[in-house]
Amino acid sequence: MIGVGSMGSAACYFLSKRGYKVLGLEQFDISHEFGSHAGQSRIIRKAYFEHPDYVPLLERAYQNWKTLEWETEKQVYFKTGLLYAGKPGNEIITGVERAAGLYNIDLDELNDLAAADQFPQFKFPEDFEILFEPEAGFITPERSIRLYAKQAKHYGATIHSNEKVIEWKKEGDSVIVKTDKETYQCNKLIITTGAWAGKMIPGLNDKIKVTRQFVAWVKTKNDDQFALNKFPCWMIGDDKKLGCYYGFPLLDTEKFGEPAGLKLAHHFPSQVTDPDNVNRQTTDEDIENVKYCMNKYLPGTFDSILSTKICLYANSPDENFIIDHLPGYEENVSIACGFSGHGFKFASVVGEILADLAIDGKTNLPIKFLSASRF
Repeated sequence: MIGVGSMGSAACYFLSKRGYKVLGLEQFDISHEFGSHAGQSRIIRKAYFEHPDYVPLLERAYQNWKTLEWETEKQVYFKTGLLYAGKPGNEIITGVERAAGLYNIDLDELNDLAAADQFPQFKFPEDFEILFEPEAGFITPERSIRLYAKQAKHYGATIHSNEKVIEWKKEGDSVIVKTDKETYQCNKLIITTGAWAGKMIPGLNDKIKVTRQFVAWVKTKNDDQFALNKFPCWMIGDDKKLGCYYGFPLLDTEKFGEPAGLKLAHHFPSQVTDPDNVNRQTTDEDIENVKYCMNKYLPGTFDSILSTKICLYANSPDENFIIDHLPGYEENVSIACGFSGHGFKFASVVGEILADLAIDGKTNLPIKFLSASRF
């Protein structure tokens, strides 16, 4: 296993739980802040506007997160509900309604009065449609990755952190993996290297576009009204800017860790970057984008920026995932990449899929629309 982040840690768990000998190699710590999945919280939702074919995978992901919680007696899923807002023709609104209709997902349509009564923190333009998905919420990424890695070790996996893979190659019926510390031989290789996928997977370098994404934690003028259980996760399709803004409730740092503040970000591919040479400094443009969102939709609540992070999106050409056997290496190598900024919620099911592909050569979970051959 090359890469023991979100997808890799889950795959190590599912493989080792099924009794297979597993070695996971991670170039950083478990977990770390250099890739895509750090920063306390990641939204999980079922009314999937990106593509309704994701919904069956999400149903399984919810089940698998629950299993992880049961096994470890640790909570990773927090039900907050998710508020969607945008003009009726916005792709988020139309996509959410389509997915909810196809799969009978609970989705409430709120009029202006109901929205103002239930969520008085927000202010929306009069022509916006407002929806609420009660079963949505967030997953804690760092905690989940560490739990999956710990459980994988419990089932017999070996995991090496701070060991960087230099190269891998197929020799006969085996695969040779060379790191900065050792050389290994295996029968099956799984590559889940996130933003480094283009550098590690043959044929993908020109297909995976890595972008720099800014995330902020804000001090509000009244933190109490944004507390967990008082304030939902949210996604807003802006009428002026592409993509969407999204955010979370204010989380207790004693329970969830640093940083403190109300977390929000802009979901849209930003500046293209090299994962090994990322500008992690906050720019004026970053700050102004956060202020634009706060002033427009949460007016009068912004006080100051408390903390910022840069995460990375590994964008596929169509912004859908790539989960498949690696073309040209089908007997030995499986890959999961191109998660395009919306992958973490799927980690618990992607790990299961990767275990299926490595052990059985196929999976019963519906991933045909995510095949590598579509490019």
